[in-house]
Amino acid sequence: NGYRTGHFGKWHLGDNYPYRPQDRGFQETIHHPAWGITSAADYFGNDYFDDHYRHNGTIEAFEGYCTDVWFDEAMDWIEKQDDMPFFAYIATNAPHTPLWVPDAYRQPYLDQVAYNVASFYGMIANIDENMGKLDAFLRKTGLRDNTILIFMTDNGTANGETVYNAGMRGKKTTLYEGGHRVPFFIRWPEGQLGDPRDIPDPTHGTDVLPTLISLCGLDEPEGTACDGVSLTDLLREREELEDRMLVVQYGHNVPKGNRTTRKGNAAVLWNRWRLVDYTELYHLDSDPAQEHNIADQHPDIVQKMRAHYDAWWDALGKNLDIYFPISVGTEEEISTRLSSCDWMGVYCDNPGGVRGCVMDSGIWQLAVTQSGKYDITLRRWPRESNLAITAPAPVMEGVDGTLMAGKALPVDRAWMQIGGSEQEMDVRPDDLSVTFTVDLSSGPATLQTWWIDANGNRLAGAYYVTVERI
Repeated sequence: NGYRTGHFGKWHLGDNYPYRPQDRGFQETIHHPAWGITSAADYFGNDYFDDHYRHNGTIEAFEGYCTDVWFDEAMDWIEKQDDMPFFAYIATNAPHTPLWVPDAYRQPYLDQVAYNVASFYGMIANIDENMGKLDAFLRKTGLRDNTILIFMTDNGTANGETVYNAGMRGKKTTLYEGGHRVPFFIRWPEGQLGDPRDIPDPTHGTDVLPTLISLCGLDEPEGTACDGVSLTDLLREREELEDRMLVVQYGHNVPKGNRTTRKGNAAVLWNRWRLVDYTELYHLDSDPAQEHNIADQHPDIVQKMRAHYDAWWDALGKNLDIYFPISVGTEEEISTRLSSCDWMGVYCDNPGGVRGCVMDSGIWQLAVTQSGKYDITLRRWPRESNLAITAPAPVMEGVDGTLMAGKALPVDRAWMQIGGSEQEMDVRPDDLSVTFTVDLSSGPATLQTWWIDANGNRLAGAYYVTVERI
């Protein structure tokens, strides 16, 4: 439809081809990998300040605090679009642990709350300041009145539930309102959206795309099927939404060892009714804090909501545990850099997992796109660290915080298995990496690695692996 597209900040939908922002329709992207800055996949040494981010597939250095970078880069990019229509997606990683922020934003709260909470509030204050800068920019450039501006969040609070949670029960990853009820503000001065107001109707993340298609008058590609509905008529006060039920389903919880999504691990939303975990029923008008389970008083409501969920599960449930493979050997990503963030079956996403050393090994699901010879390079630490496989990592001294020293492993040999090929190699004390060369046939493949000590004990998997067709 002729729109320029830009993405700035968090992605968390895949770090490799074909799941990167630039593979999914964004012409410009500046982002960090995985869940956030300091994740296992992130650039070694990043601390929110003057970090290295991925810019259209290339790692580059940027100056400033992360949230400021996302907004500043987005505004610079918007200004370069001239009169072209654009879509800018600014996804801040803050507020999120680690709670690092310029001290000036933390200071106003230190006399009132604990240090970590003050840091959390400081992150919010910084976002608020940047939203103000964005609004001033839109006014200055004459874009404000004919630009749809949406402010939303992705899930309930990850920190601060005990400080303020708007009276809701639960937080991020829970099935109660505090886990999934989030703000969604939309402004479009020339869009005939009516007076500022709250809209009580239950809406869903799947409604965003059909709403923007409608509001922008876009041509919808043939075969497109949206699970959500357009909210245009609701926003313009033309008519109410049709009665419907919505599902919030959580996937498997890898840290607890579960590898399949559990049926019933969901919330069903029906107007003001909430069916939680298939067994608990609440009505938000009489019980907004969801403290009193009234399922036994309304068996008819429970039955209807269960029936909707059962039908939803039967249509989709079998697909919930499909692992989408990472493609290797492509022209789009010559060298595929894997991290333990994408392990199947073992959780090792956080810096503590790498530095403290998760003594386990997960599996990478791959799709070999071209048959041929491949170099598979194993590392204990990421390449940019310049640390040997057997070396410890020093404490990371960041601008506003630290990360623990990294544990040394007594590695004697490396082991690798992929596509029916199993190889082992000696590791010398000063080796930064070891490389296996294998012949791979096109098609699906699983990859697993282990570091082994001199006694033959398996220690841990390689948290960083590079796969490159040669």
